[in-house]
Amino acid sequence: MIDKNSPLPIYYQLENKIREMIDSEELKPGDTLPSERDLSEKYDISRMTVRHAINNLVHEGYLYRQKGKGTFVSQKKFEQNLHGLTSFTEDMKLRGLKPGNKLLNFNTIAANEHVAKKLAISPGDLVYKIQRVRLADDNPIAIETNYISTDLLPDLTTETMATILSGSLYDYAESKLNLKIENAQQIIEASVANDFEIEHLHLEDGDPILLIERNSQLSNGTPFEFVKSAYRADQYKFIIDIKRNK
Repeated sequence: MIDKNSPLPIYYQLENKIREMIDSEELKPGDTLPSERDLSEKYDISRMTVRHAINNLVHEGYLYRQKGKGTFVSQKKFEQNLHGLTSFTEDMKLRGLKPGNKLLNFNTIAANEHVAKKLAISPGDLVYKIQRVRLADDNPIAIETNYISTDLLPDLTTETMATILSGSLYDYAESKLNLKIENAQQIIEASVANDFEIEHLHLEDGDPILLIERNSQLSNGTPFEFVKSAYRADQYKFIIDIKRNK
């Protein structure tokens, strides 16, 4: 029960109890959290204190709200370690999940200055623009937009690209074209989902996302791709180990 004589704030004690229920799977992903009234009566605390605890757990990603329906337990976030370069497909398979794609757009376009700089080509040079929803066990996780020079992957069509994307683009480049993808740089920032992302990632207005830019290179230094991704912030987190400089 809640210890009202404890130096720990009551809302913090309630947060810990709810976390413990989630960690022990007494409350499972998708389960409805008891109402503020029920929690208030069960622990003999104010509804304002209950609301404070729930708000904190929503912000931390343990819970999520659906307007008019209630508060629910979130799915456990996918964790990606930023040490090592892997594709989304490889990453999902390592977790025992079924990776998938929903191809939204595939076009050949003229590179603008920003894309051209990332790919070390001239503005106006032709690139493939590949836009797709990335899936894990058929659930949308991210929207990904790839830009690749047509010189690296010549003569691709919508049909051949759909076949390639049924597996891994990295695997195709390395096993079929003998290209060696060696390193990449990534930039990650927080944002709020726009209408396009809300539609394809099944989000609500105002939901947070993680915006990621990746620029990967081949072993000879040639840029392979420039990627812009929007990940569901409630389902994905990135981990990095940092050593102190001496």
